[in-house]
Amino acid sequence: MEYRIEAPLKKEDTEKLKSGDYVYITGTIYVARDAAHKRMDDLLKEGKELPIELKDNIIYYMGPSPAREGRPIGSAGPTTASRMDKYAPKLLDLGLKGMIGKGKRTQEVKDAIVRNGCVYFAAVGGAGALLSKAITSSEVVAYEDLGAEAIRKLEVKDFPVIVVIDKDGNNLYETAIKEYCEE
Repeated sequence: MEYRIEAPLKKEDTEKLKSGDYVYITGTIYVARDAAHKRMDDLLKEGKELPIELKDNIIYYMGPSPAREGRPIGSAGPTTASRMDKYAPKLLDLGLKGMIGKGKRTQEVKDAIVRNGCVYFAAVGGAGALLSKAITSSEVVAYEDLGAEAIRKLEVKDFPVIVVIDKDGNNLYETAIKEYCEE
């Protein structure tokens, strides 16, 4: 199936999405990578508030290149999601509804996706210049000292992703292999 959804996500959106669906996201999403996740984890361990609202939001695992003149952001391709796997379950338990990255996730992340009714999307690696065209604005909202790894707030229009792991735990990386091998 193909869907157009608004971010932040609504429960009815995550309920209908299935592994393998093509999705175009419009709205606000956040960018955070390894260093930002580490800092957020440290804040949580100290009992402090996070610099962004997690509830119903999406975090895109990406570190952009510098913006060209007249553009809000440079190349904006996904980074390997597994690098955030030690932090993701806690963030999902705190209300994060979606993640965008590339690559496989651990069982702990899959369990947290199912437990919280969330979704893991993949963006196409190597297509960062094309993906950046769906980003209409970019603003650093936390950890500016991290440069490309700062937390950013993005406004996106028809940002293309594929559902990899849905709220029921169906995993496109597993089912696609099985389907291919059966043919």
